[in-house]
Amino acid sequence: MKLTAGFTLLTASIASATTLSYDRGYDNAGNPMTGVACSNGNNGLITRYGFQTYGSIPRFPYIGGSSDIAGWNSAQCGQCYSLSWNGGQPIYILAIDHTLDGLNISEEAMNALTGGQAEAVGRVDAQVTKVGVDMCGLAPRKRAVEFLA
Repeated sequence: MKLTAGFTLLTASIASATTLSYDRGYDNAGNPMTGVACSNGNNGLITRYGFQTYGSIPRFPYIGGSSDIAGWNSAQCGQCYSLSWNGGQPIYILAIDHTLDGLNISEEAMNALTGGQAEAVGRVDAQVTKVGVDMCGLAPRKRAVEFLA
């Protein structure tokens, strides 16, 4: 019992208030993935999933930039986040790019989060939690395990 409770505490994600803004560029399905930090390289979304445009990403336009992504080929590329605001239902955003502060998402996603108030509010402090990529419509990344005898 104690082991299970300890494991649960270790694996639980902690929600934190994070600044959230929007950028209409993330609403354009035809934008090429080559223009974002998570384009190619071992951690790139072109490499890992074959996405060529924003519109090829499952659950588009629920995408955006994250300050967790330091730059090109970051290990945080493809991180999925749960966002909630003012006690409303959460939305899930796939991080595909770098932003300086918090998260910067599509206007459509911001409207879904704020009840159609994206333009009026501009920027909000939202509750943000890292979640599994399956919540953003992606298959979890396979990891190789090596056993030494």
